[in-house]
Amino acid sequence: MTDASQPHVLTTAEKNRRLLWRLGLVVPAMFVFAVFVMPPIYDAFCEITGLNGKTSMKAAAVPAGAVDDSRLLKIEFLVSTDKGLPWDFDYEAPMVRVHPGDITKTMFYVKNRADVAVSGRAIPSVSPAEAAQYFKKTECFCFDEQRLEGGAGASMPMIFYVDPAIPKHLTTITLSYKFYNMTGQARTASR
Repeated sequence: MTDASQPHVLTTAEKNRRLLWRLGLVVPAMFVFAVFVMPPIYDAFCEITGLNGKTSMKAAAVPAGAVDDSRLLKIEFLVSTDKGLPWDFDYEAPMVRVHPGDITKTMFYVKNRADVAVSGRAIPSVSPAEAAQYFKKTECFCFDEQRLEGGAGASMPMIFYVDPAIPKHLTTITLSYKFYNMTGQARTASR
Protein backbone atom coordinates (compact mmCIF):
# COMPACT_ATOMS: atom_id res chain seq x y z
CA MET A 1 0.00 0.00 0.00
CA THR A 2 1.31 3.44 -0.89
CA ASP A 3 1.22 6.50 1.27
CA ALA A 4 -0.88 9.33 -0.31
CA SER A 5 1.42 11.92 1.21
CA GLN A 6 4.39 10.59 -0.76
CA PRO A 7 4.89 12.32 -4.14
CA HIS A 8 4.86 10.13 -7.22
CA VAL A 9 8.39 9.62 -8.49
CA LEU A 10 8.59 9.65 -12.25
CA THR A 11 10.31 6.80 -13.96
CA THR A 12 12.89 7.42 -16.66
CA ALA A 13 10.41 6.33 -19.30
CA GLU A 14 7.81 8.84 -18.02
CA LYS A 15 10.43 11.63 -17.96
CA ASN A 16 11.43 10.82 -21.53
CA ARG A 17 7.81 10.86 -22.73
CA ARG A 18 7.24 14.28 -21.11
CA LEU A 19 10.44 15.62 -22.67
CA LEU A 20 9.44 14.35 -26.12
CA TRP A 21 5.98 15.89 -25.72
CA ARG A 22 7.50 19.28 -24.83
CA LEU A 23 9.98 19.11 -27.71
CA GLY A 24 7.13 18.17 -30.02
CA LEU A 25 5.46 21.48 -29.12
CA VAL A 26 8.57 23.69 -28.95
CA VAL A 27 10.09 22.77 -32.31
CA PRO A 28 7.01 23.67 -34.43
CA ALA A 29 6.52 26.84 -32.38
CA MET A 30 10.13 27.86 -33.08
CA PHE A 31 9.62 27.17 -36.79
CA VAL A 32 6.47 29.30 -36.96
CA PHE A 33 8.22 32.15 -35.12
CA ALA A 34 11.33 32.01 -37.33
CA VAL A 35 9.47 31.80 -40.64
CA PHE A 36 6.36 33.91 -40.12
CA VAL A 37 6.85 36.23 -37.16
CA MET A 38 10.51 37.23 -37.15
CA PRO A 39 11.02 38.44 -40.78
CA PRO A 40 8.44 41.27 -40.62
CA ILE A 41 9.76 42.36 -37.22
CA TYR A 42 13.34 42.28 -38.53
CA ASP A 43 12.43 44.24 -41.69
CA ALA A 44 10.59 46.89 -39.67
CA PHE A 45 13.51 47.19 -37.25
CA CYS A 46 16.01 47.59 -40.13
CA GLU A 47 13.74 50.12 -41.87
CA ILE A 48 13.48 52.25 -38.72
CA THR A 49 17.11 52.06 -37.63
CA GLY A 50 18.92 51.65 -40.95
CA LEU A 51 20.83 48.74 -39.42
CA ASN A 52 22.07 45.73 -41.36
CA GLY A 53 22.77 47.81 -44.44
CA LYS A 54 19.22 47.78 -45.72
CA THR A 55 18.29 50.88 -47.65
CA SER A 56 14.80 52.14 -48.20
CA MET A 57 13.03 50.73 -51.24
CA LYS A 58 11.19 54.04 -51.69
CA ALA A 59 12.35 57.27 -53.29
CA ALA A 60 13.76 59.81 -50.87
CA ALA A 61 12.86 63.48 -51.11
CA VAL A 62 15.44 65.74 -52.72
CA PRO A 63 17.40 67.47 -49.94
CA ALA A 64 16.73 71.13 -49.27
CA GLY A 65 19.83 71.59 -47.12
CA ALA A 66 23.25 72.82 -48.07
CA VAL A 67 26.02 70.69 -49.54
CA ASP A 68 28.96 69.99 -47.22
CA ASP A 69 31.90 71.02 -49.42
CA SER A 70 34.36 70.50 -46.57
CA ARG A 71 34.61 66.75 -47.14
CA LEU A 72 34.41 64.08 -49.80
CA LEU A 73 32.97 60.62 -49.40
CA LYS A 74 34.02 57.61 -51.45
CA ILE A 75 31.03 55.62 -52.74
CA GLU A 76 31.95 52.16 -54.05
CA PHE A 77 29.64 49.95 -56.11
CA LEU A 78 29.48 46.16 -56.20
CA VAL A 79 27.15 44.24 -58.50
CA SER A 80 26.25 40.57 -58.86
CA THR A 81 23.47 38.34 -60.13
CA ASP A 82 21.95 35.24 -58.64
CA LYS A 83 23.10 32.10 -60.46
CA GLY A 84 19.52 31.53 -61.65
CA LEU A 85 19.41 34.83 -63.55
CA PRO A 86 20.90 34.81 -67.08
CA TRP A 87 21.83 38.51 -67.02
CA ASP A 88 25.06 40.42 -67.27
CA PHE A 89 25.02 43.26 -64.73
CA ASP A 90 27.60 46.04 -64.59
CA TYR A 91 28.12 49.64 -63.51
CA GLU A 92 29.31 52.80 -65.24
CA ALA A 93 32.08 53.35 -62.69
CA PRO A 94 33.19 51.21 -59.73
CA MET A 95 33.47 54.28 -57.50
CA VAL A 96 32.48 57.96 -57.27
CA ARG A 97 33.49 60.71 -54.87
CA VAL A 98 30.71 62.96 -53.57
CA HIS A 99 30.21 65.80 -51.15
CA PRO A 100 27.49 65.06 -48.57
CA GLY A 101 24.26 66.63 -49.82
CA ASP A 102 25.31 66.57 -53.51
CA ILE A 103 22.80 64.88 -55.79
CA THR A 104 24.70 62.33 -57.88
CA LYS A 105 23.64 60.22 -60.85
CA THR A 106 25.34 57.01 -61.88
CA MET A 107 24.38 54.36 -64.40
CA PHE A 108 24.09 50.60 -64.27
CA TYR A 109 23.70 48.25 -67.23
CA VAL A 110 21.99 44.88 -67.68
CA LYS A 111 21.78 42.48 -70.60
CA ASN A 112 19.58 39.40 -70.85
CA ARG A 113 21.63 36.47 -72.27
CA ALA A 114 18.52 34.27 -72.55
CA ASP A 115 16.37 33.94 -75.67
CA VAL A 116 13.18 34.59 -73.69
CA ALA A 117 11.92 37.46 -71.53
CA VAL A 118 13.18 37.39 -67.94
CA SER A 119 12.24 39.54 -64.95
CA GLY A 120 14.67 40.45 -62.20
CA ARG A 121 14.74 42.43 -58.99
CA ALA A 122 17.80 44.18 -57.54
CA ILE A 123 18.22 44.09 -53.78
CA PRO A 124 20.52 46.79 -52.36
CA SER A 125 22.75 46.69 -49.31
CA VAL A 126 24.96 49.36 -47.77
CA SER A 127 28.15 48.82 -45.84
CA PRO A 128 28.99 49.81 -43.20
CA ALA A 129 25.46 49.27 -41.91
CA GLU A 130 25.61 52.52 -39.94
CA ALA A 131 25.77 54.46 -43.25
CA ALA A 132 22.50 53.00 -44.61
CA GLN A 133 20.33 55.56 -42.85
CA TYR A 134 22.28 58.41 -44.49
CA PHE A 135 22.33 56.99 -48.03
CA LYS A 136 19.23 58.33 -49.83
CA LYS A 137 18.10 57.28 -53.31
CA THR A 138 15.75 59.59 -55.20
CA GLU A 139 15.56 57.31 -58.25
CA CYS A 140 16.63 53.68 -58.51
CA PHE A 141 16.06 50.65 -60.70
CA CYS A 142 15.84 48.69 -57.43
CA PHE A 143 12.46 50.28 -56.62
CA ASP A 144 10.75 48.11 -59.26
CA GLU A 145 11.06 44.72 -60.88
CA GLN A 146 12.87 44.92 -64.23
CA ARG A 147 11.83 42.92 -67.31
CA LEU A 148 14.11 42.34 -70.28
CA GLU A 149 13.09 40.63 -73.50
CA GLY A 150 15.36 37.89 -74.83
CA GLY A 151 18.75 39.33 -75.84
CA ALA A 152 17.76 42.86 -74.77
CA GLY A 153 19.78 45.23 -72.62
CA ALA A 154 19.00 48.35 -70.64
CA SER A 155 20.71 51.34 -69.03
CA MET A 156 19.39 52.04 -65.57
CA PRO A 157 20.04 55.25 -63.63
CA MET A 158 20.44 55.54 -59.89
CA ILE A 159 20.24 59.02 -58.38
CA PHE A 160 21.28 59.48 -54.78
CA TYR A 161 22.70 61.77 -52.14
CA VAL A 162 24.31 61.23 -48.79
CA ASP A 163 22.71 63.11 -45.91
CA PRO A 164 25.12 65.81 -44.68
CA ALA A 165 24.38 64.63 -41.11
CA ILE A 166 26.46 61.51 -41.77
CA PRO A 167 29.08 61.08 -39.01
CA LYS A 168 32.56 62.30 -39.91
CA HIS A 169 34.18 58.92 -39.26
CA LEU A 170 32.22 57.42 -42.18
CA THR A 171 34.33 58.23 -45.23
CA THR A 172 33.69 55.22 -47.48
CA ILE A 173 30.32 53.67 -48.29
CA THR A 174 29.89 50.51 -50.33
CA LEU A 175 26.58 50.04 -52.13
CA SER A 176 26.05 46.53 -53.43
CA TYR A 177 23.24 45.28 -55.62
CA LYS A 178 22.32 41.68 -56.32
CA PHE A 179 19.78 40.89 -59.03
CA TYR A 180 17.46 37.92 -58.45
CA ASN A 181 15.34 36.09 -61.01
CA MET A 182 11.69 36.95 -60.45
CA THR A 183 10.27 35.26 -63.57
CA GLY A 184 8.97 32.17 -61.75
CA GLN A 185 7.58 34.18 -58.85
CA ALA A 186 5.76 36.53 -61.19
CA ARG A 187 4.24 33.52 -62.97
CA THR A 188 3.17 31.95 -59.65
CA ALA A 189 1.64 35.22 -58.39
CA SER A 190 -0.48 35.62 -61.52
CA ARG A 191 -2.17 32.20 -61.09
